[in-house]
Amino acid sequence: MALSYKARKRWSLAVLLIAMPLYVVVAVNVVEMFERPSILLELLIYVGLGVLWVLPFKSIFKGIGQADPDAEE
Repeated sequence: MALSYKARKRWSLAVLLIAMPLYVVVAVNVVEMFERPSILLELLIYVGLGVLWVLPFKSIFKGIGQADPDAEE
């Protein structure tokens, strides 16, 4: 089911304001459960997790920065 532009805009805002901060807290807590790795490995882990969180939401964020295609001119 395809979401309308307005719905995708609202969902993307909810993801950025609610889901992303929760994901960051969970990711930091999971990484801290293990012994601290070297700084480069830790950086790679956080970069990987930073890219990984957005993959499920790719379709929601696609085209949000563009003008509303359904709006009347």
